Amino acid sequence: MAVGRVVPNIQIRQEAEAMEESRGFYGLLGFEEVMNHGWIMTLASPSQPAAQISLMTDDRTAPVAPDLSVQVDDVDAAHAAMVAAGAEIVHPLQDEEWGVRRFFVRDPNGRVINVLSHR
Repeated sequence: MAVGRVVPNIQIRQEAEAMEESRGFYGLLGFEEVMNHGWIMTLASPSQPAAQISLMTDDRTAPVAPDLSVQVDDVDAAHAAMVAAGAEIVHPLQDEEWGVRRFFVRDPNGRVINVLSHR
């Protein structure tokens, strides 16, 4: 299985200005918006597009906001490996309307990891 990218997810305040403030702050470091669904926004480096950070108020289709996202080439194989290892699946494997297939798993330190592949 190959990892395509790893993106930290930072949970931000629910207020409308929180996204704008965060975009401005990380923009000072050179990040630019590459995706925005209103509840999650991803910023990336124009010179290194895989260098990304996501800011989210919450996760609209899952019970918790993940701490980290890991994009893999085969999310079904990743899910099967986690289940076989007895890992705690926090959010079931499912297709999302924005073009990803994903599940959440809890790591040994209690962090929730969003494991995904683009469809």
